[in-house]
Amino acid sequence: MKILVVSDAHGEPEKLDLLALKVPSPDFTIFGGDFAAIGRPETGKPVLERLSFHYDRLFAVTGNADEPGFRETLEDYDVCVEGSLICYEGLMLAGSGGASVFMRDTPNEREDEDLAADLRLAAAASPGTGESWDNLVVIAHNPPKDTKVDLITAGIHVGSPLIRAFAEAHKPLLLVSGHIHEAFGVDTIGPTTLVNPGSIAEGRYAVVEIDGGKGTPYRVVSVSLETL
Repeated sequence: MKILVVSDAHGEPEKLDLLALKVPSPDFTIFGGDFAAIGRPETGKPVLERLSFHYDRLFAVTGNADEPGFRETLEDYDVCVEGSLICYEGLMLAGSGGASVFMRDTPNEREDEDLAADLRLAAAASPGTGESWDNLVVIAHNPPKDTKVDLITAGIHVGSPLIRAFAEAHKPLLLVSGHIHEAFGVDTIGPTTLVNPGSIAEGRYAVVEIDGGKGTPYRVVSVSLETL
């Protein structure tokens, strides 16, 4: 199963046309938030429309640059996993939207407890604290704390402690984030593979290969960090 992982378009839908030439037919696509450019909420919907045009099956959350109400637009397009738990092709998908409170200069900054609360359905359905959930994919715009995918240029980890705690407790197969453009990369928390594809506005994306299902445990086979 090939998964296209994209995030942080910031109002630049034309990059998605180039992306569709590079990766025309993934099994499904993940978008990790920040459809809109900061201060220009009207730029978010064209990105969503272009993603939906190119990719039949899309799962997404809002980012901190998106207005909180943009979640309703994602729901209208049937792509929102924020606060939900959705089954697709044997995988379960859950999502957390927005990002941690930082400078309060973007519209969708939220307390850490609120970020984690978006995953409450997944937590309730977990096979058990400390047990691996080998078919769970989490999409969280804000990355988990103290990893390669939340490290800003100043050398400070700015991720979410409670999203990290969720990963440690429930051990999902894959956790995709965005938000920190310079922290594009791959890491792990226990058995969980972490992926921050970087910003598609800067030409960055990732492709994840997963196998398993039909009685065989799911596993992440490979992660490829790519550029347009």
